[in-house]
Amino acid sequence: MTRHAAIRAMAPRDPHEAHRVATPLELLFDLVTVIAIAAAAAALHHAIAADHAAEGIVGYLLTFFAIWWAWMNFTWFASAYDNDDALTRLLTMVIMGGALLLAAGAERFAAHLDFSLVVSGYAVMRAGMIALWLRAAWNDPPRRAGALRYAGGIAFAQLYWLGLYFLSTPESPALLPLILLGWAIELAVPAIAERAAGTPWHRHHIVERYGLLTIIVLGEVLLAATIALQKAWDGSFDVRLVHTALSALVITFAMWWLYFAREEQLSTSRLSRSLQWGYGHLIVYAAGAAVGAGFAVLVEILTGHSKLGLRAGDLAVAVPLGIYLFGLWLVRDRFELRGAAQWVLPLFAAAIVALPFAFPALEAIAALAVAAVAVRAALAARSVRAESAA
Repeated sequence: MTRHAAIRAMAPRDPHEAHRVATPLELLFDLVTVIAIAAAAAALHHAIAADHAAEGIVGYLLTFFAIWWAWMNFTWFASAYDNDDALTRLLTMVIMGGALLLAAGAERFAAHLDFSLVVSGYAVMRAGMIALWLRAAWNDPPRRAGALRYAGGIAFAQLYWLGLYFLSTPESPALLPLILLGWAIELAVPAIAERAAGTPWHRHHIVERYGLLTIIVLGEVLLAATIALQKAWDGSFDVRLVHTALSALVITFAMWWLYFAREEQLSTSRLSRSLQWGYGHLIVYAAGAAVGAGFAVLVEILTGHSKLGLRAGDLAVAVPLGIYLFGLWLVRDRFELRGAAQWVLPLFAAAIVALPFAFPALEAIAALAVAAVAVRAALAARSVRAESAA
């Protein structure tokens, strides 16, 4: 079989392959993920602006989990087995089609816990992943046990979701606990499968893929800044919207700088550490996109389309921003930094969340975000110099 054959054996990739970068197919998958995340963030901002924050947050988190989980499953699989043949491309495109269906149902799910479209889209996505794992099991005998556990675990979880859809109603008080049980089942699958036979994922490739999704998430904040500027010149000039746009821009830069710091994101391939890092990014991604939703809420308030006060709008930005900083500490800083530098992000996260209660000013939140970047960089550099001297 030649390298250019339409169907090739799905042999494992070399986990130490040099110059491993994201493929065009993976980037196309990211584009679909952009649409799904934007739909989830839009549903969140509409719910908060309509003073239905509790319902909106629950729906957002559940929807975002499904989007992120599908992206994560494909990303780690592709890092280990992507052979870029025609069948792999077609199966991946099936998964993308399911992601778009899921995105179409995001607002209905967030508003009314109507998960008909979400479950349908998710079923399509998971069917594609099961087929990919079965191909890997067929072509990689040393790791067949792990691949079959992946395929079987995904199938079991999908049967659970279908049963939940047909046997429950949105009004049932048991629905939310049952959804959380479903996510627990999903999260258990990789942990169980990897212990049977670890997949040959590429550490630098995975770090790059996660970084690319971070940039996608930060795009939600920039989108809100653009909307604020559009509204500022829509009929009559409002300087408060300009301040909102500038604050969004500054906070986006600070979030980017904090994520793409000089320290390693994932310095080991150990399973326990990889699971903590990989799963913990759900907090980083969900909070990052929610910052953009928070800025969109502020625009609604300033343009008179929401009855909420400015303090509520500031909190809609500050709370997810603080969680974003805490998420970075959870997945990276507590492992990679020492001394005072290790605690910069949790302290600034607490200060950012508390600030709107004492001093409701968006510019102050942006200033704290910038200060977090500067203080962390200075203390991290001092820690490195101290270790070098020792």
